[in-house]
Order: sequence, then C-alpha cells, then structure tokens
Amino acid sequence: MTVSAFDHPFLSGLLGDEEIAPYFSVETDVSAMLAFEAALARAEAVEGLIPHEAARHISEVCMAFRPDFLELRTATARDGVVVANLVKQLRTVVGAPYSDFLHLGATSQDVIDTSLMVRLKAIAFLLSNRLSDLSMVFGDLDRSFGRNPLMGRTRMQAAIPITVSDRIRAWRTPLDAYRDRLTEQRLPLQFGGAAGTLDKLADRADAIRATLAQELGLSDIAQWQSQRAVIADFASLLSLISGSLGKFGQDVALLAQAGEEIELTRGGGSSAMAHKQNPVAAEALVALARFNASLLSGSHQSLVHEQERSGAAWMLEWLILPQMVMASAASLRLALELARNIKEIGAKTHNP
Repeated sequence: MTVSAFDHPFLSGLLGDEEIAPYFSVETDVSAMLAFEAALARAEAVEGLIPHEAARHISEVCMAFRPDFLELRTATARDGVVVANLVKQLRTVVGAPYSDFLHLGATSQDVIDTSLMVRLKAIAFLLSNRLSDLSMVFGDLDRSFGRNPLMGRTRMQAAIPITVSDRIRAWRTPLDAYRDRLTEQRLPLQFGGAAGTLDKLADRADAIRATLAQELGLSDIAQWQSQRAVIADFASLLSLISGSLGKFGQDVALLAQAGEEIELTRGGGSSAMAHKQNPVAAEALVALARFNASLLSGSHQSLVHEQERSGAAWMLEWLILPQMVMASAASLRLALELARNIKEIGAKTHNP
C-alpha cells in the first residue's frame, strides 16, 4: 500500500503512467546529479579552473559510480538534502589527487535543481508528443463526425443546435498552444554556488556556467535559486493542460449521461448493475484536473522563497511538482484512450 495514487498497487492502473514514472525514480534522479558533477568538472577544465586530467577522471567515476542508497537515506534525514552525502561518497571513490576538484564552486541546490531540469526537459518532450497525438485524434474525429448535429448547451441547459465540429474545436484548440509552450520551454541550468554569487569562481563564473549549460543541454540564465518562477511557470502549464483535458472529460461524461449523443467502444463495469458502461476515463480526467488546480496554489506558495535560499519553500516543491507531472501525464494518456474509444458522436446525418 502506498500514500500516492500514482504508484498505488491497483489505482496506478488507472492513474499511473509507466512511461513518465521512471523520471522520478531515485536511480534517474541520482544519475542526473552525477551527470551534473561530471559536466561541471569538464566545464571547469575547459575554462582552465581545474586540470583536464581531473575532469576526465571525475567523468569516468561518475559514469560508473553507484552510491550506497541506505547511507544517502540516513544522511538526508540529518542534512535535509541528499547531495552532501552523495558528494562525500563520490569524493572517496574519486580519491587523491582529484577529489578536491569535484563539486568545485557548486552547492546542493545547484545539483538538485539541475537534476530536475534535466528530467523535466525529457518529460516535456514526451508530453508534447502526446499533445500532438491527441490533436491528431481529435482531427480524425472531426473529419468523421464533425458535420453531425449536436445540441449546444449553456449553463447546463439546452441552447441552440451546433455541430460536433464546434465542440471538438473547443477541445482541440488549446492543445496546440500547450504543445508549443512545452516545445519552447526554456528549462535552465541552476548554478549559483553558496549564495547565488558563484563567489569561488571569480571572473570565470559566467563562462563556466555557460559551458556547463551547454554540456547539459539546458538554457543559460543567471542563478534563480531564490526566484522560483521557473518551477511555478511549469506547474501552471501542467495545470492548464490537465484543466483543458478535464473539460474534455466533463463534456464526454455529460454526453454519455444524455445517452444518445455519444457512443463509446467500451466503458467501466459496475459491481451492482451489469448493464452499465461507466465513463471512467472521463471521470478520471475531471478528478485529475481538479487535483492539479488544487496543487497549483501550493506551487505558487513556493515563490515566497526567503532571502538567498529557502529550505521550506524548496521542500514544498519536492512534494508538489512530481505529483502534478504525473497527474498531467495520466491525463494525456487517459484523454488519448478516451478519444480513441469514441465510436460515434452527435446525431448521424443522412445525406441524399
């Protein structure tokens, strides 16, 4: 039994996402942290801060290194972050004379935030592909059923006749904008050192940061460790995506309630009424949209990031953002499933 529905033994069958979940595994997180340490050493060698031999050795060790995860867990309970002990373990393996060149000028937040950005970049690519796929499915539905009449409803009451194409347009239009935003999202390197000033790197700080960003495939911007709009903006986009998909789910559930306006190839069964086909995916889309909308306010609370670093606001992001990503991923998976299960929508037209 787990406390999260996204990896629950059976609820994950409905709300989980096997493609996205591995990006939040401890192995993937630590792997991205090690990639940061290796890339930092290479960047500092390029800019003449450390020897190239040190950078090569550190990179080789980072590629093969597997930490003691139990020790990481114990140390995190004490330190509040995993990086101090991870670097300690790594330094032991790197050994003399190169261990002092490891993690030079960096701090824990640089490693943790950059690991997140590396993983979010991959996730954004996967989510944008799903948005494209869903838009294409809606396009297919429009071509098949767009001319069919449908009763337009305002404030839950019958209003005037519309076409299925009109309804599908409301479902489809936001998706392309969200896909473009995900594709264009500038996920930045975090590299500020102890207090955001990169004081240990002196006049080579900007050049090392630029080289490090290039090594990791991230955008190069000035440190943002206490300016959390990067996280809040991504969370807002996730909530917009799940919110629009929730509108699709709500519309389908209401169409199914009417009984004659939509036909689905399959639905969920009932333990009490064998004749029922419940619109489970549609209901889940509504629930996930409301879930993300609730968490979004918490994400914005993390903007209140006091002084040069906040422990509390930072921890809040750790609790919230992975859940929002998983909710959005599940929403896209379920929306694709639901759209592909639409067998008929609207009243059939009988052309002469």
